[in-house]
Amino acid sequence: MTQYQAKSPNSLSFDITKSDQLIGKLIYQGWFKFNAVIELSDNSTYQIEPKGFWGTTIELKDGENVLLKFNMNWNGEIIIQTFFDNVEKDYIFKHRGIFKESYVLTDHEGAELLVMKPHLKWNLMNYEYTITTSDNFETFPQKEILLISSLHCANYYMSMMTTFMGV
Repeated sequence: MTQYQAKSPNSLSFDITKSDQLIGKLIYQGWFKFNAVIELSDNSTYQIEPKGFWGTTIELKDGENVLLKFNMNWNGEIIIQTFFDNVEKDYIFKHRGIFKESYVLTDHEGAELLVMKPHLKWNLMNYEYTITTSDNFETFPQKEILLISSLHCANYYMSMMTTFMGV
């Protein structure tokens, strides 16, 4: 198992680190928007954009090439489809727990790939996350993109639940 930290230095971005080494950043374009940019430590960048009339499908692109897309299904799970190297794989991102809240990414067979635990920083009114990944996840060639996209899924989930609950 490997542990990552996602900390928000301001309300529009997250720095993702492993052993105090920067892995990448998730940078939002504005408050209450799902548009974002992922910047990896190798200086590669990817765009996250909502698609469709209601913006219910989110795509991650490298230029015009769609690498990943996700949307929330009727039971609150987020279905993630990846298209790395022209191979489609499906994952499920879901919320778990009420009092010990966490988010989990599983493969199509239900094996846990990562667990993300949010921590509210009251003084900043921001969330930070501790992310623990499985040994299997660490073998993925595009693990950084999937990891940071999962962080975006957690923020998307919280935003959607807040909207649905009228909070």
